[in-house]
Amino acid sequence: MVFDSARFDLQPYVGFDMDRYVRRTYCSWEDTGWQSLLVQRFEHVAVAEDMQLPAVADLHLVLPVSGHAMMEARNGGRATRFMWTPGQLELKIPGESVLNRYRGDGAMRSIQVHIPRGTVETVVAELGGHTVDYEAMAASVAAGDPLVEEAVRTIGFLGEADDLYAESAAAFLTTHLLTRHARPSGEQTMTREDARVRAAVAVMRDRLADPITLADIADEVHLSVFHLVRVFKEATGVTPYRYLSRLRIEEAKRLLHDTDLAIAQIAVRCGFASPGALSAAFLRHTGARPSVYRNS
Repeated sequence: MVFDSARFDLQPYVGFDMDRYVRRTYCSWEDTGWQSLLVQRFEHVAVAEDMQLPAVADLHLVLPVSGHAMMEARNGGRATRFMWTPGQLELKIPGESVLNRYRGDGAMRSIQVHIPRGTVETVVAELGGHTVDYEAMAASVAAGDPLVEEAVRTIGFLGEADDLYAESAAAFLTTHLLTRHARPSGEQTMTREDARVRAAVAVMRDRLADPITLADIADEVHLSVFHLVRVFKEATGVTPYRYLSRLRIEEAKRLLHDTDLAIAQIAVRCGFASPGALSAAFLRHTGARPSVYRNS
């Protein structure tokens, strides 16, 4: 694929007062010389009342890596609320200007990936040329995708790599998003199961510290346990249990990094029965003990 700068807005934040809201700590264009993919890391202010984000043409993924906040995004007269929390992927809808406001609980950091419009159009054509329903795609991504989350996290902290890597990563992410999360425009954009999966994720986040069971979650979203497991895995690629475990480990990582809480206190806050249970799960997910992770 030949990179066409005219098809990629080289200033994705034109009209955005960046210095007022964020500090950019990494930019792949400037730090790595990539042309095929823009990857940035940001530190965000803890409070924003009127953060106007202009519309962009590219496909924009946001992965929070630290901090918690209740976000309100307003597009015209429509407002939506969602949690900013580590690992909660967000896909910005191309061509949509949004007014954001939030109040965070401390240091907020993110990795953000911009996939060029030209790459998206090329992959759309190769997949049959259907018009993409980006609202449906954004809703599906918000329900969770461990593969995209891990890819964004890896790309965000990759270090040195040439533009061929960036081009391949952009093509892979686009193909996966369009294949896994997009429906052709005109199809039903929200199924009952989609809404219940998102509701199940919300229950997990709200009750992270509780000894919650699959039966509890299924009851909250009015599904049988069997039905919940089936539709949840179809939407996210993992079982509810594995997804909940990942949420708990991400919260434990945040607390280990951002607080001085004892490991026993962190275990309680993250829903583990004991420090030993936290340590075993943490080692299984990250390859390190909580104490080693904190010290490193």
